[in-house]
Amino acid sequence: MGLANQVFAGIAVLSLAACAMPPQGVPQDAVTAYDDAVASIGCNLRSDKDYLPVEIQTGMTREQVLEMTAYKLGVQQAVKLEDGSVQLKTGACA
Repeated sequence: MGLANQVFAGIAVLSLAACAMPPQGVPQDAVTAYDDAVASIGCNLRSDKDYLPVEIQTGMTREQVLEMTAYKLGVQQAVKLEDGSVQLKTGACA
């Protein structure tokens, strides 16, 4: 791998790490609250019937729940399943 490719790969990794942050404007305990809420619905987020209880339990907006889900995917604490749903892999869902 040439130097240019190594630099590009390093920048890509740093960019991904920078994107993997919890959403802004959520309480400090939001990550734990999210984990607990997702565990309470069976660890998978598939549709509105899954997202709504997570919103209610955490006090987060839909956008914040989606951002938290993206964060969990980014830090490899969740995985995207073949059907498009997301499965949490931490806490009670590990």
